[in-house]
Amino acid sequence: MAPQDAYPQSSLLPLVDPRRVVGMHGDPAVPVAPDVRSDVHPDARPGRGPVLYWMHREHRARDNWALLHAHAEAARLGAPLAVVWCLADTFLGATIRQFGFLLRGMAETERHLAAAGIPLVVLRGNPPEEAVRYARAVGASLVVTDFDVLRVKRAWLASAARGLAGFCPLHEVDGRNVVPCRVASPKREYAARTLRPKIHRLLAEFLVPLPVLPPAPPVRWTLPVPEVDWAALRDGLAVDRAVGEVGPLPGIPAVEPGEDAAHAALGDFVRTRLHRYHLRNDPNAGGVSGLSPYLHFGMLSAQRAALAAQARGDAPGECRDSFLEELIVRRELADNFCLHAQDYDAITCFPDWARATLDKHRHDARPALYDEGQLAAARTADPLWNAAQTEMVVTGRMHGYLRMYWAKQILLWSPTPEDAVRVAVALNDRYFLDGRDSNGYTGIAWSMGGVHDRPWGARPVQGTIRSMTYNGARTKFDVNAYIRRMQALRGGEGEQGTLF
Repeated sequence: MAPQDAYPQSSLLPLVDPRRVVGMHGDPAVPVAPDVRSDVHPDARPGRGPVLYWMHREHRARDNWALLHAHAEAARLGAPLAVVWCLADTFLGATIRQFGFLLRGMAETERHLAAAGIPLVVLRGNPPEEAVRYARAVGASLVVTDFDVLRVKRAWLASAARGLAGFCPLHEVDGRNVVPCRVASPKREYAARTLRPKIHRLLAEFLVPLPVLPPAPPVRWTLPVPEVDWAALRDGLAVDRAVGEVGPLPGIPAVEPGEDAAHAALGDFVRTRLHRYHLRNDPNAGGVSGLSPYLHFGMLSAQRAALAAQARGDAPGECRDSFLEELIVRRELADNFCLHAQDYDAITCFPDWARATLDKHRHDARPALYDEGQLAAARTADPLWNAAQTEMVVTGRMHGYLRMYWAKQILLWSPTPEDAVRVAVALNDRYFLDGRDSNGYTGIAWSMGGVHDRPWGARPVQGTIRSMTYNGARTKFDVNAYIRRMQALRGGEGEQGTLF
């Protein structure tokens, strides 16, 4: 593993705060003496079977609370430790763009784990079924896994809990959020202003230096670990390849997969752009962090990013505070929303006032109507929207301000709010590197359905949902300069102001 001496470490704090850990069988997820644990199969008593960390959200070896918890439990039980990862055949419409990025990053994580003396066992198929099958086959004493809020992942975890019930405990560890999601709030929060004080009260307890992954547990792993041909896995995937992996692009910062690249990107941001973070709403200013793909795939810890930003005393306090607000409060608000509103990708998750206003304006004349194909191809009469869509299709990314604009225009151009949400979610999941994420779904719900927002002045179609317009964007940044940059990615402007 790469050296971590550039970051502050501590050996004085408990390895993992127990509030991060939830026992999926209703147990308290605290150490239990091997001879009194009641939920373990007789042939897999603690101290005999291995500890497994089923990785599925936090794809990294360093700064990983779930891995640290699994490591500590393995050492306590005198058991060997392995990481298990299962490649699903499909995942929420992901294409080779997203699968390729993940697999290339996992190849690097395998090397980092090996350097720490921890094997990576790669499985194929339905993740919870395969994880349970493997745990039973090796007589696991404990399975540790990642916290996730998405509906499909909650189903995975419920399935795994059923499959391991009566055999071994299953511990879910929140390594995504600085303040664990369930600790910050037990209910759906109304807005950032209601969650912010709850997080701030707990921040000093959780935003602490991250420990280094200790050496491998004293009991070595002796079971066979098949060698992984990552290129063959990638080439053999039966997924959509029409949306290709993102390579180097002129004038666009590269996004290389893996936790080493993630740490390099973090270092570059805090050194060269954090001081410009107050310009983050200008797509031409280069003030954003560019860390979203790494945070989404779990290649970078948000806690590590927060500590790195805090440590930059030469950056203006306003910039540091704004970055921490986005990184911690806003991201954790998204996890809170999706955990407590499992219909996060449907209009039923919108607040009552938003559903009422959209229903009132359901039959308003639309300024234009575009189907999903036209939108995907950026064939609208709005050159700014087309430019943003081109950024998404070509680079797998889109500036944060324009993501809101992008979604709001889809609402105006769709026959119904239901169609608007469906199309936005489909495009989000298909093209974005960081699609299929609580932040993306919450962003769509905010833009189209007033989630975490309030009513504004009424307008046609959108009612009292907050409006964002082309002319409004022109007052905030050089729209034409942004359009020209995106046109350059596709070789010039086409019909109707489109870029294809």
